[in-house]
Amino acid sequence: MRQMRWVRGAVPVSCAGAALVGLLLGGCAPAGDARPDKGGRTTASPVHSASASPVDGPWRAWVSSLSAEKGPGACGATPHQVVCTTASGGFVGRSRADGTVNWAVPGSGGGKSGPLVLDSADERAFTSSERVLRAANLRRGVQAWSRQLPAGRVAVGLVAADRTVYALDAPSDGGDDTDLALGAYRASDGSPVWREELHADPDGGLAAFGSRIYTTDGTKVTARDARTGTPTATTPPGTECPRLLSGGRYLVCTGSPASASDTFPPLRRLAPATLRPLATAEDSGMKPESGLVSPKGVLVLYEDSAEDPGAGAWNAYDLERPRRLWSYPTSSQGAGLAHGRFVTFTDAYGPPKSRLISMDLRAGPEGTGAAAPRLSPPPRQAWDGERPALIVPGGDAGHVVVAARIHPALHSVPLP
Repeated sequence: MRQMRWVRGAVPVSCAGAALVGLLLGGCAPAGDARPDKGGRTTASPVHSASASPVDGPWRAWVSSLSAEKGPGACGATPHQVVCTTASGGFVGRSRADGTVNWAVPGSGGGKSGPLVLDSADERAFTSSERVLRAANLRRGVQAWSRQLPAGRVAVGLVAADRTVYALDAPSDGGDDTDLALGAYRASDGSPVWREELHADPDGGLAAFGSRIYTTDGTKVTARDARTGTPTATTPPGTECPRLLSGGRYLVCTGSPASASDTFPPLRRLAPATLRPLATAEDSGMKPESGLVSPKGVLVLYEDSAEDPGAGAWNAYDLERPRRLWSYPTSSQGAGLAHGRFVTFTDAYGPPKSRLISMDLRAGPEGTGAAAPRLSPPPRQAWDGERPALIVPGGDAGHVVVAARIHPALHSVPLP
């Protein structure tokens, strides 16, 4: 399962404010003469990409500084490599062994890079820039395809599943947020499958699994047939869903982190087939900010004070046997799931230098024995104040990648 801004087998990281362009694309030629076909699809000449060598040794510890040139982007990782987008919608693949650039695919040269989705199964990376959807071949390190959205539209959300990538698009002029459309495209070559207009919240989250694609308009959730786009189910009246979270085959509704209120709808687990609410543990009543759902049904949700932001905690909930499992106070929302453990940072207001801490998903910070929390060694650079994000490659990497944002850099760190 993959959803917007979250990668199957990894935790993709929004690196807004990180400067990626100059260093990552250094030495790359500008885009060539590729022209769109009648369907709006283009393919890039491999001559514009550095040679791909994504598997060049095991995961090791390393630090790779990024450019001082400003530009938004996103980074994620597969078991084989680290992949980042550039400000113009390009891609860069980095070695898991030392963090050096193995390949680069230039972007369009304009616009702002959108979300990043990595699909290890289909060996594809997806992003958007202005009205262009773009895919890179992760094995070869070249552009796989690009496709233009209808005129005046930009992608505001991406999700991939079962050899298909779905793009939620909205007016580029920032018009009515309810004027959205959801398009399905074949992951291999970008061929359009279907496109349906719908009402949805562009920040509400997307989910795709089990031959269905799920959206929320801020109140109700709608399930659609992944092959046709036809609606198949909606949540019953009274089930509020400002934000949709998913993982494995679980769907959870929470309040929105963009809410200006100090009260929030309760957690609600949904049945994927009918979208009827299921028994769900009572939440803390705090403001939900971000969350992760494990394939085995543990939700770890960062909840913060609406009146005093920054004094929050990660709270874990068992979705199968509805109950709250544990709480870990911290000011950091950087987190990931790896090998049945939850990984985050120690509180930035505690030790002089934050460290990584991993804990058993069910036992939490009070676990003992094999389930006891484990700390990383002190980092080579202080993470306090960097607003660090965490990338989990998945597989048996044995490492996680820390993305420092104020002084842009990637750190490959052994998993504690």
